[in-house]
Amino acid sequence: MLGIGDDAALLSLPEGQQLVVTTDTLIENVHFPEEIPPEFIGYKALAVNLSDLAAMGAQPRWVTLALSLPEADEMWLEGFSRGFLGLADEYGVSLVGGDTTRGPLSITVQAMGLVPEGQALLRSGALPGDLIYVSGSIGDAGLALSALKAEAQLSAEAYQSLVMRLHKPTPRMALGIALRGLATSCIDVSDGLLADLNHVLEASAVGADIVLQQIPLSPLVRQWAEHHADFVVPATWGDDFELVFTVPAASQQILEQVASRLDVPLSMIGKISAETGLRLFTPAGEAVTVAQTGYDHFGRM
Repeated sequence: MLGIGDDAALLSLPEGQQLVVTTDTLIENVHFPEEIPPEFIGYKALAVNLSDLAAMGAQPRWVTLALSLPEADEMWLEGFSRGFLGLADEYGVSLVGGDTTRGPLSITVQAMGLVPEGQALLRSGALPGDLIYVSGSIGDAGLALSALKAEAQLSAEAYQSLVMRLHKPTPRMALGIALRGLATSCIDVSDGLLADLNHVLEASAVGADIVLQQIPLSPLVRQWAEHHADFVVPATWGDDFELVFTVPAASQQILEQVASRLDVPLSMIGKISAETGLRLFTPAGEAVTVAQTGYDHFGRM
């Protein structure tokens, strides 16, 4: 009803809809290197928030932006705005307010969406016997970041084929909405597949048995995993912004129809169990031990 121009925005919610709100902060040299184009920074600042809405099954509507800048750089702001507002236009999102301050470069975005009452996807609904699925592929962004930090060796061609998964992730909005009434739980993969799946297990008070080699990897990431004989690390890298979710076994056929209709690859990676905890296995059934499941802002990765 009222956007930018006053002290606050006025939003009107349609009858029967609930408001879903999420916030993410991106810090220079933590979430993005200082040398990347500002257009990518603007895009990703919004994309990671839209991914949170997708994980809740929400339709995005509004967003606010708080931007801290060391100086007013017109060219940087033009690029940032192009990435941010271009993605906002793609998903029909309105920028309705925010703040700008002088300081170290940081971006805080609050995104708001709508979901019909009682239909939001939660982390707390997984049940024993449910199947665990993940969209897309895992590890592309992490391998690109490792190459950017000179921790992994990639050819220029290979790096270019992966780096857009790091800088311009695709929020799985249509999939999140399609999973309403179908998925029993859902979360987006930001800190690592295993770490984020653990959040679901804790919220649902259940466990999971995962077959590592069933986790979907792109050819380049699979090549890295085979070369290092390590299929765990790609599942801990993070920044994938895919959806990991659970569905009853009886819903597999419906889920296949959803995947076909949306043209989104979906891979079944394991099953929910009543015994709590996350257990990883090889295809031969051998247990795999994991020291750390994902990124920890206040720990060591």
